[in-house]
Amino acid sequence: MVKGIIKSVKGVLFADPKLLYSEEKHLLDKDFYFQGTNGQAVLLIHGWTSTPYEVRRLGKYLNENGYTVYGPLLRGHGTKPEDLENVKWNDWLEDVEKAFDNLKKNHKKVYIGGTSIGANLAMLLAKDRPEVAGLVLMATPYRIKLENTSLAVARILRLFGKYKQKVYPPTFGLSTTITRLISYQRYPIDSALETFNLVKKTRECLGEIVQPCLVMQSNSDHIVGRNSLENIFDGISSSAKKKKYVNKAYHTFISDIKNEHVFEDILSFLNEN
Repeated sequence: MVKGIIKSVKGVLFADPKLLYSEEKHLLDKDFYFQGTNGQAVLLIHGWTSTPYEVRRLGKYLNENGYTVYGPLLRGHGTKPEDLENVKWNDWLEDVEKAFDNLKKNHKKVYIGGTSIGANLAMLLAKDRPEVAGLVLMATPYRIKLENTSLAVARILRLFGKYKQKVYPPTFGLSTTITRLISYQRYPIDSALETFNLVKKTRECLGEIVQPCLVMQSNSDHIVGRNSLENIFDGISSSAKKKKYVNKAYHTFISDIKNEHVFEDILSFLNEN
């Protein structure tokens, strides 16, 4: 029955994320590659503790509109939380660099889209690679909410154990959200500290980002402050840049979103740049 419902919709834009999830559970821990027709590619980078499935539906939509789309699995993800131990943010950046280089071999333009720390990785790559055609930055931390306090708490917690359980807001952290279903629900505290280091590194080089950018953030984001979007938008040196707030959505909104024309806005940005 689910297959029939999914096949009856006209394109992935109109598909219900939860119906897709029930049909595609075997793909949750897999990377993806969709060959396009327009000679251009988009590299999509998932967030911390998540998997490429987080951006797979967006990837399908962009592919339906001509783009080759690749969503790699970052090191330590898609298996068990213990595999994040001893993985540094530089390792994730190396994964992204390899994926970008592979796409660049056969495509005249390669854009990068990332969600949460995936967007931080996208910016660090773009800083050193002027050939990056443009950036789609979703739920990007400029600073973690209550960052100094959170850092201090994390360091104290390390004295009592290596792992911590995730905590979700009651409104947007429902157990049925795709973001929550596909992510690790416990994580090494040392890995969380690596994300702080990554966010700090990105803050230091914002002015070196010159590519066209689309910056998107939920106005209900409980992980980063609302001013993260404004700080990033104002801090980058891009002459072509746009920003958009997404209403009533979880921090990493892209896998669950069904409104706000988010997919269409991303496609329009890529086509315009």
